[in-house]
Amino acid sequence: MMFLVLALFVAGAYGCGRPTFPPSVNRVVGGDDVRPHSWPWQVSLQYRGSSGSYHHTCGGTLISNTWVLTAAHCISSSNTYRVYLGKHNLQASNEAGSMAIAPAKIVVHENWDSARIRNDIALIKLQTPVAASNTIMPSCLPQSGAVLGHNTPCYVTGWGRLWTGGPIADILQQARLPVVSYSVCSQPDWWGTLVTNSMVCAGGDGQLASCNGDSGGPLNCQNSQGIWEVHGIVSFGSSLGCNYPKKPSVFTRVSAYSSWISNQQNMNSR
Repeated sequence: MMFLVLALFVAGAYGCGRPTFPPSVNRVVGGDDVRPHSWPWQVSLQYRGSSGSYHHTCGGTLISNTWVLTAAHCISSSNTYRVYLGKHNLQASNEAGSMAIAPAKIVVHENWDSARIRNDIALIKLQTPVAASNTIMPSCLPQSGAVLGHNTPCYVTGWGRLWTGGPIADILQQARLPVVSYSVCSQPDWWGTLVTNSMVCAGGDGQLASCNGDSGGPLNCQNSQGIWEVHGIVSFGSSLGCNYPKKPSVFTRVSAYSSWISNQQNMNSR
């Protein structure tokens, strides 16, 4: 009940999952430049290099005015980070409607297992609450325990590599990835036992997939009311390539961590 109340508060106070500029989701090809600011919850997680400049390392999802959801494997205790919100073109300086905010706190799941890729989830509390705008807006969280059906159409977004070994994209990209059910994704010739029921698979048709650099970013799925929810956090893919058959992108299933998310938000509310 605590989580439900929190989720309703976030949705009511700031609005979530309803972008001012709706995404163009008609085409079914990978690596599309997105309509500017059509995924206003997408953030760029950046680390400070030795020269003092910041570099994109992972994606993330704004889920309230103070919290960002990302992957545990994106976080290193030795790095200094900032969260860039409202970005469309990573190469554009002083982009209208964008802002960079330092983390006040980073919470990595206490049972994160990098060897087996388990509990690949982290939360970033922003140093300063962000006001909702046309370019910055939270995504909604799915209902606790929700499991999407096989072939549910979802969209992965990020500034990841456009193809295996290719360059990082400057412009935010999107690709339509249908959900692959756990019963299919866990088959031996798919991902087998590497996949658990706290993950969600999407893609795997040999054409479309998330790629390097998309880690931590959202799997965006629209509910029956037309509201966008973040159902997944990009976790891992195949070392054989970005778009390898029967090796869909694997995401941390957000609805499996609803209690953890709300507990961390409550414990770190000040």
